[in-house]
Amino acid sequence: MRPIQARISIGAMAHNLRVARSHAGDARLFAVVKANAYGHGLSRARRALAAADGFAVLTLEEAANLRLMGVEQPIVLLEGLFGADEIAACVELDLWPVLHRPAQLDWLQQQPPARPLQVFLKFDTGMHRLGFPLADHAAVVARTKRLAGVAGITLMTHFAQADEAAGVAWQLRPFLEELSAHGLPWSSANSAALLRYPESRGAWARPGLMLYGASPFAETTADQLGLRPAMTLRSEIIGVQQLRAGEGVGYGQLFRADRPTAVGVVACGYADGYPRHAPTGTPVLVDGRVSRTLGRVSMDMLCVDLSDCPGAGVGSPVVLWGEGMPVDAVATAAGTSSYELLCALAARVPVEETD
Repeated sequence: MRPIQARISIGAMAHNLRVARSHAGDARLFAVVKANAYGHGLSRARRALAAADGFAVLTLEEAANLRLMGVEQPIVLLEGLFGADEIAACVELDLWPVLHRPAQLDWLQQQPPARPLQVFLKFDTGMHRLGFPLADHAAVVARTKRLAGVAGITLMTHFAQADEAAGVAWQLRPFLEELSAHGLPWSSANSAALLRYPESRGAWARPGLMLYGASPFAETTADQLGLRPAMTLRSEIIGVQQLRAGEGVGYGQLFRADRPTAVGVVACGYADGYPRHAPTGTPVLVDGRVSRTLGRVSMDMLCVDLSDCPGAGVGSPVVLWGEGMPVDAVATAAGTSSYELLCALAARVPVEETD
């Protein structure tokens, strides 16, 4: 059997939820489990994060699966309704849709749900993705309150730079100043804001990335935040090549040795979810030692430097990311984010669940 495997730790996710809880104060937590729980598996995340106050998903299918798994907590649809035909499903599954454009209000007015729904009203405070213009808040809130199909409203926004030096104040301040008169609960904090800006907690926080053991900050490691990696992608060396000075390895010969170099060939490639664009020097753990990738990642294999791993050979364990090799470090070297790496785990990679 091909040696590549992903290990998903239920205990690590549960631990990370406790870390999120320690930062939440009086805020309740929606555990964000969209995109198959960031690649970790919706069913595993549901069990690991059972102590969350609610769950946040993208699609009706994800929400329906959570209900089938026995989830009774509130479930938020982060992009809300995609058509009036989804209103009935929101009633049946007891979902809380995010409303962010006038058409969604029209649908609720024209086809009132059989039972009033809890809704989130999303306002754009500078992210410029989804949300009603903040300047229109009085009319939008008033209209929503008049809808017979609405049982309760939570105000919402999303931060563009919570993980950067710019922070959240430039969005949070006008959001609170404009909307405070409505006297409604509100939600704004993602993982970065929850960890760094307690003033952004509101009634509901929405941690995502941190629950899976990755750091939202470039300058702060997950370990420094008290987080544990929930996914470890592991494989083995399946071949060793000895390069002479001047010889290259892999497609395009992008790496050429400047001295005799032992190269380990690892059973992992971009078809497994490893980033093809990861350059020479991307960190990797070989036989318990930090090493680096060499040359171009191919579909099923990648190459690693064995110069500082004298005991490594065929069968030696390799950690691509996870325990001992932070996914954030791999993502930074590859010019991407830990979100992308975790979500990109391929279906062909066997998954082992651990406590």
